[in-house]
Amino acid sequence: MAFSQLTRRATLMLGLMALSALPFSTPALAQGFPDRPITLVVPFAAGGSTDVVARIVAQKMSEDLGEQVIVQNVAGAGGNLGAANVARADADGYTILMGTVATHALNPLILKTKPYDPQKDFAPISLLVIVPNVLVVNPELPAKNVEELLALLKAKPDEYSYASSGNGTPLHLSGELFKKMAGVSMQHIPYKGAGPALNDVIGNQVPIMFDNLPSSSGHIKAGTLRALAVTTAERAPSFPDVPTVAESGIPGYETYTWNGLFAPANTPQPVVARLNEAANKALKDPAVIERMKEFSAKIVGSTPEELSAHVTAELAKWTPVVRDANVQMD
Repeated sequence: MAFSQLTRRATLMLGLMALSALPFSTPALAQGFPDRPITLVVPFAAGGSTDVVARIVAQKMSEDLGEQVIVQNVAGAGGNLGAANVARADADGYTILMGTVATHALNPLILKTKPYDPQKDFAPISLLVIVPNVLVVNPELPAKNVEELLALLKAKPDEYSYASSGNGTPLHLSGELFKKMAGVSMQHIPYKGAGPALNDVIGNQVPIMFDNLPSSSGHIKAGTLRALAVTTAERAPSFPDVPTVAESGIPGYETYTWNGLFAPANTPQPVVARLNEAANKALKDPAVIERMKEFSAKIVGSTPEELSAHVTAELAKWTPVVRDANVQMD
């Protein structure tokens, strides 16, 4: 065999070996995805609404994907620990995040040291659900609606206080946005969690609170809390008689807790598309729809582009609120 033929053959073999060592092409990766379990990181402790949403959706996604979607709670630093872990994970779709308004809007604005960029370090998958907050008061407070509450606050500035689950939390900043848009003053009393805050509102140590609707709903039904308004643009189906803040004299007011799926940045687009398909299919399951109704979660199910736009809008909305409230944390 001529030397030139040997050279060509050797070159061909080396080329084939090099190709075989490369990662699968994007279409092939998507076609074979997933071939092992997926970890869905919930950046909060088990039992909260974010954890509940994650477990409901993960179960149905597992059925569609043919591999288990395993929920892993990585609590700490207000959601930053779990979110940062996913931002640093391999961009292969096998580690994804249940993101929230805290991980992708508030924490990045509040923290002096930022462990990740909410836009550059993640690939959006789908905005899953929106969970309303609710403005509640102790029944002894002489305010039956938002209009009467505003009258009280304007008549006696800073005499009334409101509780929250902690400095810089979505519930704290819901109160700050309320103050800003209504032009009223009230003192903020931060607690180490929503539970202790709620207990003191029920006990009338603090008269006012913005809370997640799921955790307050039982107390509202029992009469130990009075719901003045929900914070979403539309009324909550589980409490159709409770008006929105916007329709109660503060037009344009809207806050809520939301849950969305994110992968690490640079995750191949076909993998993101497959995860999006499985997540949105799960949200259409009748059993999932009924479970979400139980705690007034509004099902969305979006494209990755729509979730990206949602994060951008949330950052724009909360930036002036965080600045005016002068909330900064290490």
